[in-house]
Amino acid sequence: MTKQTTNFDADLVATRHHLHSIPEIGLSEFKTSDYVAGELTAMGYEVTRGLGKTGVVATLRNGTSSRSIGIRADFDALPIKEETGADYASTHPGVMHACGHDGHTAMLLGAAKRLAERKQFDGTVHLIFQPAEENFGGAKLMIEDGLFERFLCDAVFGLHNDPDLPFGEFHFIDGPMMAAADECKITVIGKGGHGAEPQSTPDPIVCGASIIMALQSIVARNIHPMRQAVITVGAFNSGIASNVIPERAEMSLTVRAFDPDVRDELETRIRQVAEGQAASYGLKAAVDYERGYPPMVNPRDETDYVRSIARRFAGGDKVKTMPDPVMGSEDFAYFLEEKPGCFFLLGTAKTDNDPPLHHPKYDFNDDALPLGAAFWVDLAEDFLSGLDTAE
Repeated sequence: MTKQTTNFDADLVATRHHLHSIPEIGLSEFKTSDYVAGELTAMGYEVTRGLGKTGVVATLRNGTSSRSIGIRADFDALPIKEETGADYASTHPGVMHACGHDGHTAMLLGAAKRLAERKQFDGTVHLIFQPAEENFGGAKLMIEDGLFERFLCDAVFGLHNDPDLPFGEFHFIDGPMMAAADECKITVIGKGGHGAEPQSTPDPIVCGASIIMALQSIVARNIHPMRQAVITVGAFNSGIASNVIPERAEMSLTVRAFDPDVRDELETRIRQVAEGQAASYGLKAAVDYERGYPPMVNPRDETDYVRSIARRFAGGDKVKTMPDPVMGSEDFAYFLEEKPGCFFLLGTAKTDNDPPLHHPKYDFNDDALPLGAAFWVDLAEDFLSGLDTAE
């Protein structure tokens, strides 16, 4: 590697452990925001707070170039009870850093310190510490608060740790990388009645079951086989007693796609299926459809550029191309709708059987902290060197 990752301050681990101990749900990351802002101010950054409610942007200028780069780390946690047993475990009951955002933030803080000490770049660095990635679209909220108008970025970059990938591997894909994520609630509305008199009371449970089965035909029979899509019914709730036909049944769906036309078709067909099936049972269905994060699409040029930096940094054997995009979602997609850039995965596996992301026993691999921090330094200094190093 071109950077000696072992030279990073040992406080990097302490930083991550502190962040891990104070996890906060999106848009309530007040302690986290205070800590991050304080650290960056001490390093000499110009710190701006309050974008997306709790977001922090740290700016450092050097030289005379007008060129600028944005690097993002998310810092919200999840409503999960921690089971790691770590001595730095969550001090906030029912909330934990189960997705590694504590590691993302610690890595970027480590990079911030090194960039400020070295000042081996010509231009402006904007470090974006983003709230509410998990559920509330903090990226969009920061954009709506004028992120890219107030902090000009020629390109913006981000990463996510992946405990399922070999340690130290960088995984890239250009084009669609992560899916759009929409939510849908279907409510079948009846009037309720006695379970022994089904002929007198249209049954929303039977109707709901029919809707669930019919929904499975949408991807199979309405979407082109070469275009990925997912409809999953994650919850089906109705009734409280065996001898009562309930008044209503409710279903909750997650809907995933990459193509905007497919996304539109899924919504149209879900509405048609739910309403049509309900009508066939003499019932009505109310469909509440909410668009979530858009698909995340990596531009080819910026992805090729970051891939070239990763090859130089880690060696060609550590740089992989993802075989397929993934159906998970990521609100960095909003940034890439506004600016060119790249989002990629960093392998952080400790063993062959690490707990996955969003698991109560998951804990970010501290060995990856200097690796990620050093890579961000390499990327920022190269991007602001005025040299074209892309392959």
